[in-house]
Amino acid sequence: MTDTTVLHFGPDRIAVGAQIEELCESFPDLGNGAAAQAIRYSLLGAGKRIRAILLLSAYRAVGGRGDASALAAAVEVVHAYSLVHDDLPCMDDDDMRRGRPTTHRMFGPHVAAVAGVVMVPLAVRYTLSSARALGLPEQKCAVIVQELMRASGAGGMVGGQLLDLAAEARTLTLDELEWVHRAKTGRLIEAAVRVGGLAAGADRAELDALGRYGVALGLAFQIADDVLDATATTAELGKTAGRDAALKKSTYAVLLGIAGARHRAQSLADEACAALDGAGLLTDELEQIARFSVERKK
Repeated sequence: MTDTTVLHFGPDRIAVGAQIEELCESFPDLGNGAAAQAIRYSLLGAGKRIRAILLLSAYRAVGGRGDASALAAAVEVVHAYSLVHDDLPCMDDDDMRRGRPTTHRMFGPHVAAVAGVVMVPLAVRYTLSSARALGLPEQKCAVIVQELMRASGAGGMVGGQLLDLAAEARTLTLDELEWVHRAKTGRLIEAAVRVGGLAAGADRAELDALGRYGVALGLAFQIADDVLDATATTAELGKTAGRDAALKKSTYAVLLGIAGARHRAQSLADEACAALDGAGLLTDELEQIARFSVERKK
């Protein structure tokens, strides 16, 4: 599995991209002000869309037959808001994302901060409307919204970001680092997989297997990011390389070494696949995504 053939030009990515473009054009509340322009800029960047693709793959693995691309696009709205805020000068202070200037560099930090806040209720509304469009009952729609919001809140991305900031210039233990990564990166990946299952009518055992896949994959994905930050160039990554070292952050690449971190990521990818295999849910595409997550070059 390669970046270009499966993720960058795959039908899922194209379908999700079309949904995001439609969202940016059709939501009346966005208007044409600076915040709206910043939202469109952040959503229409050339990302991997891996969370959306995971949702769609999990949906199909459980037996979903409808078009869940709009629901998958809603997950990308949540992810995009987190990137806008992570890049702010008061956070990770990054100037490049997805091969172009970050949102705050284009529109200023105040507009970027507001845009990120606006994207949270936008994500909720779009998630709800997309789940309803699939014909899901209201209770299931509410559960899906709750799943995504929990993943992005104090027990997920927001909490993980605060822990990450607090840990700068301090050496973390492996257990502490794992908690940061599971919260900041892993929770939304786990939620994307579980939402795909929920939308397709997964039972409790299937949701448990999907969740374990998502937990292991989310950590593997972040470890791969740690390695790439230490080994790839800015041009290769499409974002500033070496930021972890500049901020004196603890990473798996620092604590385990490059080879050790790669081995840990591969072990987690194996663990993710085993979780699904035991439940009869391991499809070729979910296995390929797990392998891609640890073998990718950016």
